[in-house]
Amino acid sequence: MKPEAVVQRQLEAYNARDLERFLAEYSDTIRIFRPPALAPAIQGKQAMAEFYATQRFNHVGLHAEVLSRMVLGRTVIDHERISGVREDPFEVAVVYEVVDGLIQVTWAFAAG
Repeated sequence: MKPEAVVQRQLEAYNARDLERFLAEYSDTIRIFRPPALAPAIQGKQAMAEFYATQRFNHVGLHAEVLSRMVLGRTVIDHERISGVREDPFEVAVVYEVVDGLIQVTWAFAAG
């Protein structure tokens, strides 16, 4: 399983607001970091499910557009524009680490 295919499937599920399909691309032990914080903002698939159900997939206009993608082995780096969460779209760089066909760790760097 190519890492970019895993990341693309989670992106498509995100845009469809399909929580079950979205979570299927992540490991049970997923850790989501939002630097500069050193501790994970979200840890574990259950916490991730709760966050996305109440803080993202409940937004009707939710959409992520990939502006660019880079693949380095098992690491995929997306530059994304997110709409529907805030009043104005915002950009984020997300680093996905894919191991054994599942996303194990993400780091999300938000602009500004």
